[in-house]
Amino acid sequence: MTVSRTVELEGHIIDSGSMARCFGAVMDLGGEFDVEAFEVGRHKHEESYCRMTVSADTDGELRAIVHELNQNGATVADPRDATLEEAPADQVVPVDFYSTTNHPTEVRVDGEWLPVENVEMDCALVVEKGNDGSAPRVVTRVLNAIEAGDRVVTGETGIRVDPPERPRGKGSAFGFMQGGVSSERPSKSLIEEIAAEMRDVRDEDGSVLVVCGPAIVHSGGREALADLVRAGYIDALSAGNGFAVHDLERDLYGTSLGVDTETLEHPRKGHKHHIYTISEIGRAGGIEAAVEDEIVTSGVMYECIRNDVPYVLAGSIRDDGPLPDTITDAVEAQAAIREQAHEADLVLMLSTLLHSVAVGNCLPSTTKTVCVDINPATVTQLLDRGSAQAIGMVTDIGTFLPMLADELLEEV
Repeated sequence: MTVSRTVELEGHIIDSGSMARCFGAVMDLGGEFDVEAFEVGRHKHEESYCRMTVSADTDGELRAIVHELNQNGATVADPRDATLEEAPADQVVPVDFYSTTNHPTEVRVDGEWLPVENVEMDCALVVEKGNDGSAPRVVTRVLNAIEAGDRVVTGETGIRVDPPERPRGKGSAFGFMQGGVSSERPSKSLIEEIAAEMRDVRDEDGSVLVVCGPAIVHSGGREALADLVRAGYIDALSAGNGFAVHDLERDLYGTSLGVDTETLEHPRKGHKHHIYTISEIGRAGGIEAAVEDEIVTSGVMYECIRNDVPYVLAGSIRDDGPLPDTITDAVEAQAAIREQAHEADLVLMLSTLLHSVAVGNCLPSTTKTVCVDINPATVTQLLDRGSAQAIGMVTDIGTFLPMLADELLEEV
């Protein structure tokens, strides 16, 4: 005896591939489907519709299939509200809690579809009661932020996800370049596209977040990035302890990880410069104090202080020091990164895999993302995290940043 549910798909489900993915998911998970209704959009602005019954041998198998279909945009054809269960304790969710994607999501509460606020992947959904008669809200909540009594969404009923669709027409690079990575791409034209987007974000009072790796300093891109911060094109910075240390080391000693970035020579005791730098900044009382005391007079961190650009330095087990400004509590660092990510309209991920993954986990799929790295595998991994609007460039960051700065600052 089998169990079954009816699901619906609507939108540009054919050319976007979502219908085929749903059919494949049912079969891969051992189920069967029966298409009850299928209406094909006959021009590029007309949407298609599919209703099908999905069946499986057990309730568990059916739940797994419906969950996978939900992630690909299918909605359970059921007018019921989402199922809510109270969290039994702090940091504990109900067994069948709904785990989010990074795509725009709606939840049906009291007969009304409510948009999920601050969408990000791998979170629970919590329905908060409105105060003073106001409407309820649906928010994402990381598991360690769950509190006893939170009303957590469970199951798949009353949830609909809007995954990205392949754009129609040429559009911008953020559309037609998505999903592919190649070092053969026309770098200059792509940089022009990125620069144009950054101008638009600035003109519309949006926010550009830059995620920085130490290779920016090692490869000679530091001055170009500092110029962009000073010119107002960067609104927030996220990095690890290493990036800030080497940026500051370059100012204090003219080296990055002990190597002179101009001559590529190894000065005597150069291998100690990074730890000397940490000591000097600690003695001053932090980066801001070092800038105010004119101990540090140039670089990316200097420009962030001088231009009130907020930054988050997230620590790791590998860090030397670390700097006084580095957040060493992992949960606290995650919360700070999450706040930056939720405010960003455009994110530049520059030569740092692990830190970019951390930021990318907090981003909705609708946030425009640029990833630049010399390693193709890094770019592919970051773009495959589900951004609907992404550019990937395999190139030297020391070449990319000066070209981007030239494009943006030529009008200044």
